[in-house]
Amino acid sequence: MVLPQFHPIPENDSWWGKGFTEWTNVVKARPRFKGHYQPHLPADLGFYDMRLQQTLIEQAELAKKNNIAGFCFYHYWFNGHRLLETPVNKILESCKPDFPFMLCWANENWSRRWDGMDKEVLMHQEYSAEDHSQHADYLCKNVFNDSRYIKINGKPFFVFYKPEIIPDLKETIKIWRETTKKNGFEDIYLAGIKTKSEQWNLENQPGFDIWLDWQPDWENLHIIPGIIDRIKNKFSIGKTYRKIDYAEVVERMISRKKPELKHFNCVVPGWDNSARKKLDAFIMSNHTPELYEKWLKYVCEHSEAYSEEENFIFINAWNEWAEGNHLEPDQKWGKAFLEKTRKVLENYK
Repeated sequence: MVLPQFHPIPENDSWWGKGFTEWTNVVKARPRFKGHYQPHLPADLGFYDMRLQQTLIEQAELAKKNNIAGFCFYHYWFNGHRLLETPVNKILESCKPDFPFMLCWANENWSRRWDGMDKEVLMHQEYSAEDHSQHADYLCKNVFNDSRYIKINGKPFFVFYKPEIIPDLKETIKIWRETTKKNGFEDIYLAGIKTKSEQWNLENQPGFDIWLDWQPDWENLHIIPGIIDRIKNKFSIGKTYRKIDYAEVVERMISRKKPELKHFNCVVPGWDNSARKKLDAFIMSNHTPELYEKWLKYVCEHSEAYSEEENFIFINAWNEWAEGNHLEPDQKWGKAFLEKTRKVLENYK
């Protein structure tokens, strides 16, 4: 998974201040407790700008060297208004880098949740049959037709990030399929990200080809703060975070019951959104390359290949620096997480 918010855009200039990018949050982070690893600072690729072609090429080359098969970029569409589209536009216009890619529609409201103010909506996500048709048509004509776009048996692979908030989801999926076929494709390969246990209900499926068993799995990692911590969080006094050991996360995830529904697995190399959130941050402490390797290896060994081309594993994420989950090299671990990725995936090419 790739976050494209590493370049300034007019909307972010207006909402957050001139020149805002994800790096703005990253460099402000400070440790919240003894031994807390913050800030996460980049190593090999530096504080890059994703408007630059060279940045996109270097990211792809680094991923390719470590057996990563492609990038899934977050895609922001608000009734025809796109945000953070420059990196993918560059890839499409220049035909570089020569590296597979796909899109995940981040279909939620754009809000101030990144600084803990999730009730202040900056851009609303509104749904309609007409907009779904226009959205799918735009992607078919401008993105899906690229030879590098990831397809499964010729069908463009596209992900809905929060399907549970889309009204008339079954009808929505039907519209996307019909529009894709009208544009000359056999069909579209649609995935929904699973965030709630009821989405595994075998009797009430909306029509996705696959689900992504997303990480972090907040339902299984739910940590309810006590009354004292809730008071401290509310008034920003002292401790303003929830914490779990990464080793416990790994053990919980590999011991879960396997879902019955068709799904692709996912792993996360770490998590710490205290760079974004002053209040109620969530921190996975003591994440290490070795624990990540253990989890990734387990997932590879226990993932089902449904067909020759339906054999994906997702890693969340390549570059979520302000959420503390990134494979890109940092100043503490260097390339260690990437090297573990390469080592594990070498056996599953």
